[in-house]
Amino acid sequence: MSDSPSRKRRHDEESEAEEENVLEEDSKEVSEESGEDLEATAEADYRAIPELDTYEQEGLDEEEFSDLDPEARRAAEEELEKREQQDRTGRTRGPSALQAEEFEESMNIALLSRHRALNRSLVAGLESLNIEEDPEELALDYEDPKGKLSKWIQEPRTGRWIRRNFRTFLLDFRDEQGNDIYRQRIREMCAENKQSLEISYSHLTAANPTIALWVADEPQAILPFLNEIAFEIVLSQFKAYSNIFQEIYVRIRDLPIGDQLRDLRHHHLNKLIKVRGVVTRRTGVYPQLKVMVFFCSKCGEKKGPIFQNSSNQVDIGVCGNCQSKGPFKLSFDETIYRNYQKITLQETPGSVPPGRVPRHKEIILLSDLIDIARPGEEVEITGIYTHMFDYSLNVKHGFPIFSTVIEANSVKRQSESTMATLTDEDKIEIRNKAKNPNIGKLIIDSIAPSIYGHRFIKTALALSMFGGVPKDVGGKHKIRGDINVLVLGDPGVAKSQFLKYTLQTSPRCVYTTGKGASAVGLTAGVHKDPVSKEWTLEGGALVLADKGLCLIDEFDKMNDHDRTSIHEAMEQQTISISKAGIVATLQARCAVIAVANPVKGRYDSTRTFAENVDLSDPILSRFDILCVVKDEVDLSHDHSLATHVLNSHIKNHPDGVQNRTELEDTFQPREAAPEISQDLLKKYILYARQYVKPQLSDLDQEKIVKFYTELRQESQKTGGISITVRHIESLIRISEAHARMHLRDHVREEDVDTAISMLLESFLQSQKYAVARQLGKKFSKYLKKINEESDLLFHLLNKLFRDTLRFYQYKTNIDLSSAIDAGQADLRNISVTLEQFENEARDYAIHDVIGFMRSPIFQDNFYIQDRKVFKKTF
Repeated sequence: MSDSPSRKRRHDEESEAEEENVLEEDSKEVSEESGEDLEATAEADYRAIPELDTYEQEGLDEEEFSDLDPEARRAAEEELEKREQQDRTGRTRGPSALQAEEFEESMNIALLSRHRALNRSLVAGLESLNIEEDPEELALDYEDPKGKLSKWIQEPRTGRWIRRNFRTFLLDFRDEQGNDIYRQRIREMCAENKQSLEISYSHLTAANPTIALWVADEPQAILPFLNEIAFEIVLSQFKAYSNIFQEIYVRIRDLPIGDQLRDLRHHHLNKLIKVRGVVTRRTGVYPQLKVMVFFCSKCGEKKGPIFQNSSNQVDIGVCGNCQSKGPFKLSFDETIYRNYQKITLQETPGSVPPGRVPRHKEIILLSDLIDIARPGEEVEITGIYTHMFDYSLNVKHGFPIFSTVIEANSVKRQSESTMATLTDEDKIEIRNKAKNPNIGKLIIDSIAPSIYGHRFIKTALALSMFGGVPKDVGGKHKIRGDINVLVLGDPGVAKSQFLKYTLQTSPRCVYTTGKGASAVGLTAGVHKDPVSKEWTLEGGALVLADKGLCLIDEFDKMNDHDRTSIHEAMEQQTISISKAGIVATLQARCAVIAVANPVKGRYDSTRTFAENVDLSDPILSRFDILCVVKDEVDLSHDHSLATHVLNSHIKNHPDGVQNRTELEDTFQPREAAPEISQDLLKKYILYARQYVKPQLSDLDQEKIVKFYTELRQESQKTGGISITVRHIESLIRISEAHARMHLRDHVREEDVDTAISMLLESFLQSQKYAVARQLGKKFSKYLKKINEESDLLFHLLNKLFRDTLRFYQYKTNIDLSSAIDAGQADLRNISVTLEQFENEARDYAIHDVIGFMRSPIFQDNFYIQDRKVFKKTF
């Protein structure tokens, strides 16, 4: 057997300047049996060769060096490793199949580098938790996934890239003020022994858009990596924290895009979504299998651990020892459980389109998210929209159908401040509106502007939407701040339209009817859970309207049993349940606005209020304001009402001509009052309820006490509605609501006067016609008279001008009376500043002078220029 001649190329690595020498050797025939005798040539291997046995003197360093310290040695080793890596990456790469040894060597070096970095991090602490990566991995474009994104994330090198970048985000991210947000949050979380670390999606987007996008598209694949990194960082700071929790959960907050429950479709599956709604049902807490360990019943072989979650099914397979398919027994000692709870989320009542049925969706709460929300609370859920196999649905429909659920990642309870977003521009506009002294009149005129008249009802609805301030006496006794209103009147006076407008204006509102709602539908009911077969609570209309309004139309159509069930909710604002072994108390902190019709269809003024309505005294005493609307025949009022209705149709016709001339009211001509848009009014109410908490101070207590005692005495004589101690609290609530309407922090005398006038008007409307006229004359001293204020302001302004003239006379030392008669005195510059006039009026508890300046008595005698008041004639 012979070998063909070959040419070998040898490159001299000692000097780059030498040329390459190519040696050519003749082939020699060598048989397979022949070979070299090693023993015969052994002595030749040790012969002396002077050219090879001596070292070159060039480049030798004969100096003596001391031993390196550990830090310098580690730095030198790192520098050598970097040089070796750069040298390897700089070489020409061949096919990957021919570089197995090189790849194995590089992997060993990378693992060695990783091991050294981890050891150093345990010594140096959190600051040095920087793990070196293979330069080949650093050169990959991870933002361009190869194939399906979920499989790309599961790649080991992609997982290392995610860990490195998310670790950098948690350790190095700073806000605009330069604060280490997540270092501080980790410390706070551990100080409170919590298990959830909240991450803002906007922060993650700013730091690493790729990971943020993957979190939204493939949350099931990437969230375990984030949880693992968060737990590693926590352990680096608090090494004993693993004794408390075995895992840390990353909770995503502030997802920029929100979805409605009715808009969820198949393309949302396995994506991170954000929905908002009201919790209507909540199950108990159950243990769910998380990590399972099985034993083969035949040979006792251990199989596991097997990780279980909602996205995969457990497949035990066969035994690895005896190759049998079971049976397998669960090891309860080594199996790990986690908490499991399911709630039902229903669309927020105010967000349901008209004529549609509210949609609902099952929400799965795991681990530390259980019991975070109760029925009736509005929550914002950020979670994974996933599907589950439902056997009952497949049997019912006959073809494969999957039920969809939302596996919650983050649950945020909504307060009034987050029900609607108030921007800084909105807050500035609201504060500017509140500076108008006539803001109260402007708000009342903006309530249902399409309905003519009924100013008393509009004022009552406005006060109910703003509400008073609830009080908690020593944590034992709570006094409600919500104002309940009952509107009783003849048919066709727009009672239901008032409720519909309130439904669209109030930030949180639930509408129901007396005939279509039972006691269970208004309060709370007990239902059997279809999964666990256990009894669960489900809140009714009053529970769903917590911290809002509950509107009940056709209140008189309810039976006595259903009306009795809401007694507790209207005063104590709680609902107690004791059914099917469940004893619980639900919150119903809402105001009730009810509408009812008289007994015989129309209100009879010759009868008492109790004879006109079929309602008991306990339920009537819980209403703060009673509004009686009578459809009376009046020529001027009917003409104005018809003109208003025609103008409303002309103005709002969908095919109407722009700027079309409207009809003129010849009986009661009036200027078009400016209105606040419904959106701005909704934000104004939200701002007032959240930020304004009026306090009672410097009130005329004697006036309130005298008014209550006299009103109570008259109520016993005349047979109208009974006045109880609750009406004193009603007076305080109405005063606070009126102050809150003006965004004031303290209740003024005018707020109390408005509350007295509202309560007195409510009392007079419930009396017979003759008795009401007689009582009106008797209580006229408590009513706030506009004419009396105008006269008082007129005299105050004249007094200020007289004082100014005396000062002018003293300053110029002339006799004004003779000078005016002779025409020698120039009094055109005599003026009173507007601030001086307002301060003088404020001493008499009059805070609104703008209305007086628009009156004829002021315009006939004075005029304003540059915030100064001038007198026309002296």
